[in-house]
Amino acid sequence: MPLLGLSRTRNHDSQPFACYDNLGREKKHGAGQRYVNPTTGICRKLVLQAVKPSQTSEVKVKEIPIKHHANGTSKLARWLLSNSPIRRWIILEWFIKFLLFHWLLFWSSSHSAGYYKPYSRRFRGQLWAARSSREYSSRFREEEENEIRTHTLHPRHLVIRDQNEWVLCANRDIIIHTKFIAISYCQADAFTRGTPSENQERADFTDEVRAAVLGQGFDAYWLDLECLGATQSEKNMDVYCMADVYRRAEVTLIMLGRAASGENESRENECWERYGQRVWTFPETLLSSRLCYKFRDREEVNSLSLFQLANLAYAHSEDERAIVNAYGGKDPLERLERLTLLQQAIWRRGTSNHPIGPPLPPQSDMIGGEPISSGVYPAEHVYALMGFFEHRILPNHMEDSLKALARLSMANDNDRIIERMLSMLPSNITEMACWYAENDMYGANLWDMIPEIQVSGVTKSGALVADGCRAAAIRWRDFPKVACTFRYSLRRRIAGSMPYLAWLIVIAGVVIMIILNTYKRTGIAFIAVGVVLLLLSPKSFLYSQSGPVVNAPPWLIGVKGVIHRDIVESYLYGGAIQYLRMIFTPSGSWFSVPEQEELRGGSNKQYEDAIQAEESGSYAGKMYTLIDTYSSTMYYFHAEKAPTVCIFTGREGGLGRFLLCSENCQSNELHKESVLRMPTEIIQKMPMCGWIALG
Repeated sequence: MPLLGLSRTRNHDSQPFACYDNLGREKKHGAGQRYVNPTTGICRKLVLQAVKPSQTSEVKVKEIPIKHHANGTSKLARWLLSNSPIRRWIILEWFIKFLLFHWLLFWSSSHSAGYYKPYSRRFRGQLWAARSSREYSSRFREEEENEIRTHTLHPRHLVIRDQNEWVLCANRDIIIHTKFIAISYCQADAFTRGTPSENQERADFTDEVRAAVLGQGFDAYWLDLECLGATQSEKNMDVYCMADVYRRAEVTLIMLGRAASGENESRENECWERYGQRVWTFPETLLSSRLCYKFRDREEVNSLSLFQLANLAYAHSEDERAIVNAYGGKDPLERLERLTLLQQAIWRRGTSNHPIGPPLPPQSDMIGGEPISSGVYPAEHVYALMGFFEHRILPNHMEDSLKALARLSMANDNDRIIERMLSMLPSNITEMACWYAENDMYGANLWDMIPEIQVSGVTKSGALVADGCRAAAIRWRDFPKVACTFRYSLRRRIAGSMPYLAWLIVIAGVVIMIILNTYKRTGIAFIAVGVVLLLLSPKSFLYSQSGPVVNAPPWLIGVKGVIHRDIVESYLYGGAIQYLRMIFTPSGSWFSVPEQEELRGGSNKQYEDAIQAEESGSYAGKMYTLIDTYSSTMYYFHAEKAPTVCIFTGREGGLGRFLLCSENCQSNELHKESVLRMPTEIIQKMPMCGWIALG
């Protein structure tokens, strides 16, 4: 489920259409999807070549038929062979194109680019929170933030019984020598917020807690109702240290609701289920040294193990039971896997501000906006999670969960959680903060990702600013001219030299006839042989170009719709196709289907699946094809918008993770549209780029 408070929609059409280049110069333009020209660095309107161009007014991006610039010599050779000048009575046209074909053989030239076309725009905005302390951050920082310790050895306040009276103690010398009980409870079992009887219910609950504490032989306890600070700064510090409170406590007492003693066990199960759905249940129980529990309408206090807790409070969740087993020492998990399961489990739980149940409707003001009310923590899920990390962040009621998660990840760089999330393809890419992911369409886990970039900070809008990215622009307007290097056998070399040799033989025959009158027959024979070779030159030229492609310049070419492989090959390589030069990826996209044979390769079935998805289903009108000439690979994928930039962010499963992003020139951000698994070696042809924002 999406992160609470995350907005799904964002309409830029209502904003002024203006953007700024790398020098800060303003450019005003009309509506529609834009891209930065990789050659000039100028923001331009995007034009898409499409298999079936749409002419409706509802389409915001102009679509045109597919155009290509395949080798002109190859196209002429194919035309000359497929059109008989005698049968179709096109002798003059055929003869002109025949001469043009030979002209291009001598004068056509092409060069191979060494790199993909670069993405030339960089992030120029200000960071809301930065990884480095040397960078300016616009985030409001508490005065205590630079002075706090990673872990504290004692709580700031305790409620201590002194001469038959319970008092709130803030004396450090007394607190560090006092053994105490930490109280864990569900608010719904203690009082009802906002009702006339709330104060009386709080007092009754506090009295029951004190009686239970005395019954266990303790004279001190920690309860958030009494021990949290009065000011916002004090409350931030107490939430920051809450995990240490439960680590330091001698025992944690779980106060459950009223189980209606004497009735069946259904009420008990309801109490446990309600408690298990709290967002703070994990740091309070997993970090405690000893657990016990008590129902409010029963006197007895029973001890509790983590494994019993798993069966009682998390009976229907495999993830939660795995976490409990890991902290109980039974089934140890790797650190990142444990933290991932914790994050997912905590995200599924409700808080006092976000009740348990379906996610709340998206709130666009929660990203970069003001809090709902004073004292409320929109990022409470993250603050409950941070107790399991080595380094924590001071809570701030002005930030949402996404920015808090980004700050927590930057503070714990070894885990690199947000960098790993960035490389994942979630089942639902949100409109804002597209980097956030709870799952991966390829079935990979967070710990499977090996990030190759570093997040430098997070912006006020919740976008991540990344450093160390390699990026390439995707060409959408047509198929460029691709100057390939083919593997030439001896026969292909001879066939390729035949057109040039034919002209030499003709010229030699003419010279012999003019200069040596006694050898006119020899000259005529030379001319006849040369003319025959000239007539055969289109076929011999195509044969010389039919070998496997050894090297091709790097291009990323996009087509809207699903295009057949044979058509792509004709657009790129022109001449006769004897070898398959463009291959399907066996595992690079969501539509990839591997061949189940001894040789690794992609099945032709993915073309049929992509066609079916485009014609009927939720992907209708959202299917695209990406062609990579350097690795000679094709990818079918779906996206809400046509991506114009391809970014390498990391590796997984022996392949690179490449983000396909659309551009938003107004906010100077990129938006993740899809993720492909492409060969890692292509990054050697992708230039490095400056800071980019992904939001």
